Amino acid sequence: MPELPVSPHIRFSLKRNGTALVKWLCLAVLVGLTVGLVGSLFHIVLEWATETRTAHPWLLYLLPVAGLAIVGAYRLLDMSDDKGTEMVLTAIRSGQPMRLRTAPLIFFATALTHLCGGSAGREGAALQLGGSISDAIGKLLRLKEGDEKIITMCGMAAGFSALFGTPVSAAVFAMEVERIGVMQYAAIVPCLVASILASGVAGAFGISATGFTVTDVPEMTLQTLAVIVAFGVLCGILANLFCRAMGLGGAFYRKITDNPWLKVVLGGCIIIALTLLLGTRDYNGAGMDVIQRALEGEAAPLAFVLKIAFTALTLGAGYKGGEIVPSFFVGATFGCVVAPLLGLSSSFGGALAMVAVFCGVTNSPMTSILLGCEMFTGVGLEPIALVVAVSFMTSGYHSLYHQQKIAYSKFQAKQIDTFSGDGSDE
Repeated sequence: MPELPVSPHIRFSLKRNGTALVKWLCLAVLVGLTVGLVGSLFHIVLEWATETRTAHPWLLYLLPVAGLAIVGAYRLLDMSDDKGTEMVLTAIRSGQPMRLRTAPLIFFATALTHLCGGSAGREGAALQLGGSISDAIGKLLRLKEGDEKIITMCGMAAGFSALFGTPVSAAVFAMEVERIGVMQYAAIVPCLVASILASGVAGAFGISATGFTVTDVPEMTLQTLAVIVAFGVLCGILANLFCRAMGLGGAFYRKITDNPWLKVVLGGCIIIALTLLLGTRDYNGAGMDVIQRALEGEAAPLAFVLKIAFTALTLGAGYKGGEIVPSFFVGATFGCVVAPLLGLSSSFGGALAMVAVFCGVTNSPMTSILLGCEMFTGVGLEPIALVVAVSFMTSGYHSLYHQQKIAYSKFQAKQIDTFSGDGSDE
């Protein structure tokens, strides 16, 4: 029987493989150190913004002014059409170039949003920071198109890792999020190296990794399995609602005006009014302290609903930040309140819902499982993996990122290749 021809691309070549490894190790070190430094500074500035806002509550009343400064800065630098994290995903998929000015703009705008009490996260800014800086490095080194995509993933991974201190899940997220069902394994070494280095740089600045203590983890009995499946369904539905609400925030303002100056002032005034009406500052900023309390068993019954509303109204108005930390907030508070009704503890229910809702809004199950391992130190791996899987299946095809491509169906073994939100009838 004649031998089948072997493609020259898959023949073993020590020289070729070794050269590629050395090249990507060098590039990953460069990206990891650079983005790690910028990401660490960004983390320090956001912590300062949160502490300053807490110490000086009157800063909330400057939120409309902060919004005008953000709109003005983007206009001044010709970035009024900025699409945020969507641009990073587009750059990975099509090689569309990013502009380096994205980095200082998103740094400034997110810090100002947090300082004055807008409800937003930080990871969207981290992905844009990392993506734009690494893209600039790729252009400077004249990398070819395929390599430019990989180095952009490295920047995303490093930015995420510098802020959260979860290097493995950050690396996988950068490879997984752009096209669900198809991962670019060519990026695994550079993404991991860049991510680990960025986390190390953050640690050198005294920035602690994001981690939580989880208690009352149940044994995996048949009854527990059934409860976790049911809980995963609820988390998937909640994630879908969260994604839809983020879209409705922008639509709400567009019905009133298309003027970005008016939208951002109106949004700032609405956030101020809601904060005063509720009599609490829990829903301003990222809300990491609320997440911590939820995992300790304390959360207001409607906290998850209110955080969705605050975040949609903040980002829809034109303020900057991200939705992932708010999704953690929503998941943790929802789990804390609902899990006891199903027989799970508030602490463990909050942890499960955190990663399950994150999975539902990003369609990134592998990342979510690894994130649970890194944030909760490997506690409850089996139930975490199960709740993530169920949430992924039941959350539908909506996502925080409209430029995310869904390569394969969630329900059957077939390729669909649709953008998130376009495959709901599949």
